[in-house]
This record gives sequence, C-alpha cells and structure tokens, in this order.
Amino acid sequence: QVQLVESGGGLVQAGGSLRLSCAASGRSFSTYTMGWFRQAPGKEREFVATINWSGGNTYYADSVKGRFTISRDNAKKTAYLQMNSLKPEDTAVYYCAARPSIVLLTTAGEYTYWGQGTQVTVSS
Repeated sequence: QVQLVESGGGLVQAGGSLRLSCAASGRSFSTYTMGWFRQAPGKEREFVATINWSGGNTYYADSVKGRFTISRDNAKKTAYLQMNSLKPEDTAVYYCAARPSIVLLTTAGEYTYWGQGTQVTVSS
C-alpha cells in the first residue's frame, strides 16, 4: 500500500509562485508514474502534469504548459509541482496520484493511489 501526502499549498497573488510536494510512503516509488490533478469548486477533476518513473519524460496540460514544472526525487520518494506565473483560474485543490507504470498517464482513472489534496488559492 502506498500513501501520498501533499503539501505546499496556500494563498498567493496572481503572478506568484508555489511549489507543491507529494511525499510517498512504502517501497518501489521509483517504479511509479506520478501525476498531478486539480479540482476547482463545481468542476471535474482535471489533469495537470505527469512524470515517468525516471523523471526523463513529462507531459503537461495545455493550460499550464510553460508555467508549471513537474519533477521527482526518487531517493526522497517525493514528487514536486513548481507553479510559476499563477493565475486566479489556477485556484483549486491539487492532488497527486501514483501508479506502477512505465508510461505517462493523463487520466484520473488510470491512477491507483491518491493523496488527500492541498488547496491553492490565487488572488487577483
């Protein structure tokens, strides 16, 4: 069983930055594809970014491309989401997700494990 714990959310002004962390428990973190998703009030959960087991491949939603960077440190069993140039429309609860895989995964249903979420609020 894998547990994921997100941290790093908060309130930031538009144009600011935040870095989210997702700490994983258990073994075999380095075999997992990791993903970040977000869910705004009244909206469905949407894909943000994904990274493969080695960190060598990444993929982003068009809405965050060029502003957000996903990364991972397998030694620390932690994934990160660096968010720059934040906009009010980025306001949401952000979730990290994991699944043992060798490919990138972009839909929520493909992931096995989920964190509890961390709130990101961007003020205008």
